[in-house]
Amino acid sequence: MRLLHTMLRVGNLEESLKFYCDVLGMKLLRQKDYPSGEFTLAFIGYGDESDNTVIELTYNWGVDKYELGNAYGHIALGVDDIYSTCEQIKNRGGKVVREPGPMKHGSTVIAFVEDPNGYKIELIQLGTQGSAQKQESTEKLVTQ
Repeated sequence: MRLLHTMLRVGNLEESLKFYCDVLGMKLLRQKDYPSGEFTLAFIGYGDESDNTVIELTYNWGVDKYELGNAYGHIALGVDDIYSTCEQIKNRGGKVVREPGPMKHGSTVIAFVEDPNGYKIELIQLGTQGSAQKQESTEKLVTQ
């Protein structure tokens, strides 16, 4: 098995595509209208669906807002330079809602941005997350 996609319902498909593609640098992989069901699906991501997990944006025609509820958490993206990435996001009109820095009870460097619908996207500085540090320590022990 493999994780294929995460689906988010959006109130304005064009605004959402602009955020995910222009601000976060994803690509629109495919988009299709379903007139009989009155909805549009758009699949976006950093690489082809055959090799990468992607995001499915679902726009239900005529619905411009959703209640996000309190069960949804966030999508996480790994980045090489979290500080530069946050500056680029701001310069492209994105909203950083938590500036980069270590997480509250750990050493992983994170930041949060928010899409036009209020969904949170966590940015994680690659190499700082606990599992990566643990793996590096294990690799060093094995090679010594």
